[in-house]
Amino acid sequence: MISSSTLSSLSNIPPTPSQPIAPTFSDPPSSPDSPSRRIKSSPQLNRWSRARAVRSGRKLSRPVDRSADVMTAADSPARLVSDTNDSSGSGSEQPLFSDGGEGLAAAKSIYMVSDGTGWTVEHSVTAALGQFEHCLVDRVCPINTHLFSGTVVFLFIFLKIDDVDRLMEVIAQAAKEEALLVYTLADPSIAESARQACLLWGVTSLDVLSPITEAVASHLGVSPSGLPRWAPGRTSSLGEDYFRRIEAIEFTIKQDDGALPRNLHQADIVLTGVSRTGKTPLSIYLAQKGYKVANVPIVMNVDLPKTLFEVDPEKVFALTINPVALRSIRRARAKTLGLGDSVMKCNYSEMDYVKQELEFASNIFQQNPIWPVIEVTAKAIEETAAIVLRLYHDRKNRCSMPRISKRY
Repeated sequence: MISSSTLSSLSNIPPTPSQPIAPTFSDPPSSPDSPSRRIKSSPQLNRWSRARAVRSGRKLSRPVDRSADVMTAADSPARLVSDTNDSSGSGSEQPLFSDGGEGLAAAKSIYMVSDGTGWTVEHSVTAALGQFEHCLVDRVCPINTHLFSGTVVFLFIFLKIDDVDRLMEVIAQAAKEEALLVYTLADPSIAESARQACLLWGVTSLDVLSPITEAVASHLGVSPSGLPRWAPGRTSSLGEDYFRRIEAIEFTIKQDDGALPRNLHQADIVLTGVSRTGKTPLSIYLAQKGYKVANVPIVMNVDLPKTLFEVDPEKVFALTINPVALRSIRRARAKTLGLGDSVMKCNYSEMDYVKQELEFASNIFQQNPIWPVIEVTAKAIEETAAIVLRLYHDRKNRCSMPRISKRY
């Protein structure tokens, strides 16, 4: 636990060459007009900045002198300097890398900080960025996202965020880049430390975890543990849910592509449709969530297993697709199998055959009106899975929802 007295005492500890960066709470980063104020940079963050430049396709202008450990608070990572004099002997500052006129300063940074795996904060930010595709795709407002987590190595840097000094180091770097800081810190004292530091240094921040944790605690009337998900004091992750997912994955793999039809009654979900409608990847995706899934292919003039019509029809989900899209997928599949030019002679990918097979499947679906028919054209696996699970749980919980169409 990090007490307020501990936080305030940080202001009395001057940084030394052997000490990682620990900026004071009373002094925000210096302005560009005060070059005398300098903050000791972290070698880890220096390496991270160089790695980010390489990953962005930018070339380093010259090798970095490892003795360089000073940079001004106004400097961004794109302007890290070496205290080795240049060839002219002037000793003027040189940029760490050249960006060809498109520097990192042109992009906004989002720092994601977590004391666990970082899954929650990363997916929250990704979901939010999805609302700005109109801006991000054309690079009108480019974004650099960086994850700092307690258990994950990301972008060549390892930071254990349960160390308050390392947390302050990240926030100081966010202040220099004028980055947005989004964090999920389970320990209330560390979360409060982050909030105070962001306020004093002018870093725009968002605590993703605390509001919903406090709301749930108020609703249940129980205080949260304040421990990260993977903390030693937490219940082992190898619990019932873990083994249920493993069992579901094993079952799903054995039931792939119509294998072992006698076991269909053991499945939670049964998928059916013509070839290349995404049955297998959808099955594996659902299995990773703990659902036992079987998939049965529909092939023209081939009898389906009797057990498909004997299982609970509310467990069966039919997949269909646009014939033009299906033909394109099958042609690509045939080429990967090495058929080459002979793909045009293969009924598997001919438009007439594709339409006949879809019509054959449609007739089967009409004979089984309880099966929901899901249109998968232009849908991601996650989108189709969301529809399947919504219908599955609605039926399981007997939720009555008006059906606008039989096709989803």
